[in-house]
Amino acid sequence: MSNQLTKADAARKREKNPTSLLSALKNGGPVVWLSCLVMGLGNIVAGQFIKGLLFLAIEVGVICLLAIPMIPDISGVAHSGIGWIQMLPSLGDRADATVFDENEMVYVTVFGDRSQLILLYGVVFAFIILAFLVIWRASVRSGYQALSNKKSGKKVYTFVEDVKALFDENIHKLLMTPPFVALVVFTIIPLVYMICMAFTNYSEVGDKLNLFDWVGLETFAQLFQSGNVIAKQFWSVLGWTLVWAFFATFLNFFLGTFMAMIINRPTTRIKGFWRTMLSFTIAVPQFISLLIINKMFDDNGILNTMLQSMGGEKIRFLSIATNARIFVIVANLWVGIPYTVMQVTGILKNIPADLYEAARIDGANVVQQFLNITLPYMIFVMTPYIITSFTGNINNFNVIFLLTGGGPFTLEGSAGKTDLLVTWLYRLSVERQQYNLAAVIGIFTFIVLAIVSLVTYRSSGSYKDEEGFK
Repeated sequence: MSNQLTKADAARKREKNPTSLLSALKNGGPVVWLSCLVMGLGNIVAGQFIKGLLFLAIEVGVICLLAIPMIPDISGVAHSGIGWIQMLPSLGDRADATVFDENEMVYVTVFGDRSQLILLYGVVFAFIILAFLVIWRASVRSGYQALSNKKSGKKVYTFVEDVKALFDENIHKLLMTPPFVALVVFTIIPLVYMICMAFTNYSEVGDKLNLFDWVGLETFAQLFQSGNVIAKQFWSVLGWTLVWAFFATFLNFFLGTFMAMIINRPTTRIKGFWRTMLSFTIAVPQFISLLIINKMFDDNGILNTMLQSMGGEKIRFLSIATNARIFVIVANLWVGIPYTVMQVTGILKNIPADLYEAARIDGANVVQQFLNITLPYMIFVMTPYIITSFTGNINNFNVIFLLTGGGPFTLEGSAGKTDLLVTWLYRLSVERQQYNLAAVIGIFTFIVLAIVSLVTYRSSGSYKDEEGFK
């Protein structure tokens, strides 16, 4: 019975939406069917010449891009879009070769395929095809709608009227299209390229930098093989990354909240001075502050030099793993607390004063007021900010790289004792050129961030009860 109701509801929905693709193909005539092959034909027949010609120009351009060899590889041989996609299964098979040029009487290098170019262009042209299918669907629907309006005597909008509609009822399409296109070009395509790379053996190991192959889940398996050095490092780095993100986030939050409350107390004088001093720490570029801190606490830095000159012993802040981890957490407070203070100051001023007055009348002390009024309100309002800070700290490349460089290091492998997943990924790709393993680490970093962010946010009061503090 429920299945019958579902089918009936779907049928009614299609009837109410005559411009759906299924309705257009089912109810459209020969012109609509031909517009599936000649984009814009329906609009042209209905009188929308400019719109129809634009659809047709897009179709011609995409066909030329896919069919005509225009993009050369490193050897100078041009390939079409379809050609690049056809090479995706093999990722190329022509290696570089040295041959004797009888005309010049010298040996010359003949360049072969470059798998990274094949993978890149293959992914790009696959997205071009997907975008073309979206535009093709829109053209069929648009042509059917225009023909239906003309047949029923309704108004068929001109190109100028469609453009004006983009600044009125369709302004959401105008405003959302550029950022969506930028998101696809600069985020989604590189992300898909990286994900594909994780299933290859693209690495300096085994001389697989020019020609590499698909290896499936072989690289992923390295992270779960018992006794594997990479596996031991991965779980160690993952654990430290989560520990670092937790302390770096919540110490900044609670200490920043505590400092903001002290500054905002009625008995605190020259509040503007303290806020200005905190603003100075934000104004100084972060990398300068971190480099100065690194030089001050280095084994041969200013602090240890002063200690030794006074007869004390050198403190190894950066060369002992435990000391280095505590050091980066504490040093991060210097660059993190001022931001929290500025955030919290504005929120504290928005907490209704009558809540505190009622609490004092009921006999609540300062600690009880904080635990039952201030802290719940702060967490409710700042949950999205805390989640953003947590994910940002998981990817906090600057603090770790500039303070410790990921060290101290051992002889076991490539990861240091303070390396996060993101700094280890950088080391694997830039220093060791193990791009496939770096891509796998990037995927796991994304999975960790996605799970933590979604689960935490959906469990928070900010998501479940938006009206809670109104």
